Amino acid sequence: MACVHLGLCGEQKDCGCFLQGRNEYAAMNPNFLGSAEGALGIREWLESQGHQYIVTDDKEGPNCELEKHIPDLHVLISTPFHPAYVTAERIKKAKNLQLLLTAGVGSDHIDLKAAAAAGLTVAEVTGSNVVSVAEDELMRILILVRNFLPGHHQVINGEWNVAGIAYRAYDLEGKTVGTVGAGRIGRLLLQRLKPFNCNLLYHDRLKMDPELENQTGAKFEEDLDSMLPKCDIVVINTPLTEKTRALFNKDRIAKMKKGVLIVNNARAAIMDTQAVVDACSSGRIGGYSGDVWHPQPAPKDHPWRYMPNQAMTPHISGTTIDAQLRYAAGVKDMLDRYFKGEEFPLQNYIVKEGKIASQYHILLSCDNFPLTFGHNRCVIGRVNSINLNFWDLLVLGVCKLNLHTEIANPVCDLGMKFHSFSSAPVSFHNKDVEFA
Repeated sequence: MACVHLGLCGEQKDCGCFLQGRNEYAAMNPNFLGSAEGALGIREWLESQGHQYIVTDDKEGPNCELEKHIPDLHVLISTPFHPAYVTAERIKKAKNLQLLLTAGVGSDHIDLKAAAAAGLTVAEVTGSNVVSVAEDELMRILILVRNFLPGHHQVINGEWNVAGIAYRAYDLEGKTVGTVGAGRIGRLLLQRLKPFNCNLLYHDRLKMDPELENQTGAKFEEDLDSMLPKCDIVVINTPLTEKTRALFNKDRIAKMKKGVLIVNNARAAIMDTQAVVDACSSGRIGGYSGDVWHPQPAPKDHPWRYMPNQAMTPHISGTTIDAQLRYAAGVKDMLDRYFKGEEFPLQNYIVKEGKIASQYHILLSCDNFPLTFGHNRCVIGRVNSINLNFWDLLVLGVCKLNLHTEIANPVCDLGMKFHSFSSAPVSFHNKDVEFA
């Protein structure tokens, strides 16, 4: 099966890039790289090296450009904002495919199990959208809390009814805000909320480092269902996995405060679509805002377009011009490494050489003691015995290993950052281990 190491210098590659359709806005800003015209800003660079670069938004239906070209593509690039769905059926047709790149963050438009079974590599530009999404979430919180949209609509419609806005407009100060997930985006949101003097809560698989927790002023809530009834505002920042799919169903929404405000820029499938519609209609949810839909693009009859008390937009939070510059640069960097047969930044891998490197977590059983290694988290625990390959850690972006005693057969210096990985397994026996 093909893998990233096969992208050797001098080999001509067919690269397909599936972006949002050609439009008049691309000419208004030369940095609008996430459009078909912008083409991630890499067309000249690719073609000057002899590679073919196909850019289109035609990706649906049996006769689309994607279906036409996929048997010949070595590289397929898409975005979470206007995704080309890479299904198991399409992967079977892609006889030359080696690399799937996401220009942005979030690769759930790809069948990862099928990609792994085919020996493909899947990677994304980790961190490229963090600031953009966190800022957008803060904006949506304020829009909902201040009941902004009805006032805006009044202005457009030539109306003036202050009471129709003020009866449900509040200050953010003093409100309890809980984030479900405290990864890069969740932590950044908490930091930005701190000056508003809110009561900040977070639920995650792992507790933050104490220093970071003090910086944000947020309190850890181990149990999600215990946190939700305390929150005036809930922000969804957890990734979409099989465990989080439809996490917010009718029963869980019923446990939340009546009139709760919800912001979801994570993934729409984390919510039960109809349960959200019903709760917004009944007032159980006082306001719902987000930019993620299922499916995407959202069909014209999607119920979230028409439900009351919503402040929805297309999927825009992570594709500001600044974010586009970051994820375009990240794609170019990975392509350059691919052509040279070099490794990608470790945190970018989702699947490598047919092995799923979940950015969410790995569970290793250590004498009936489950130890979790989380992406950009810190875990401290005592294990009796553990054997693992360093790749299992490094592919998750784990960058530092501190052992309070010696390692058996160490492959790197203690406390040093890893710049490469060893295929040799490492054994820990009765050690206090900190992975940071």
